Amino acid sequence: MEGDRTYLGRSAACHGIVTEDEEIHPDRAAEVSSGRSTHESEEGTESRTAKCETERPASHEQLMEEVCERGNCWQAYKRVKANKGSPGIDGRTVGELSGYLKQHWPTIREQLLRGTYKPQPVRRVENPKPDGGVRKLGIPTVLDRFIQQAVMQEYGVGCDP
Repeated sequence: MEGDRTYLGRSAACHGIVTEDEEIHPDRAAEVSSGRSTHESEEGTESRTAKCETERPASHEQLMEEVCERGNCWQAYKRVKANKGSPGIDGRTVGELSGYLKQHWPTIREQLLRGTYKPQPVRRVENPKPDGGVRKLGIPTVLDRFIQQAVMQEYGVGCDP
């Protein structure tokens, strides 16, 4: 069935390109595939592709409550610790994450729930390649890796491929 197609990682229904007869509207599909949209939302500030009209919208707070759940955060912490990795721009190591979270988690959690958390800039590193070039890497802080892991665990599984 055509309604199962995905565009830019989301179902066709989420982009508003499925008609009432469950057919793909060809003009809308072309716009989404190319990253363009001529349709405006009610507010006139963002395209319709940013909203999913067929799914029941969940509040930001509900989504982040699931991310911040103790069990999910514990799994994220264990994963970040197992992956090790270099410190980010703040110089904090994976070994220091536990103590930092114990002291600062209530504030961080509140920022996540309110949508005011701001990730730190990444530390830029250039690694030499065998052919003489360099590979540019961006290393996030350990805290940002922990938050990214917690979000990915909760929502990475349910996303369209």
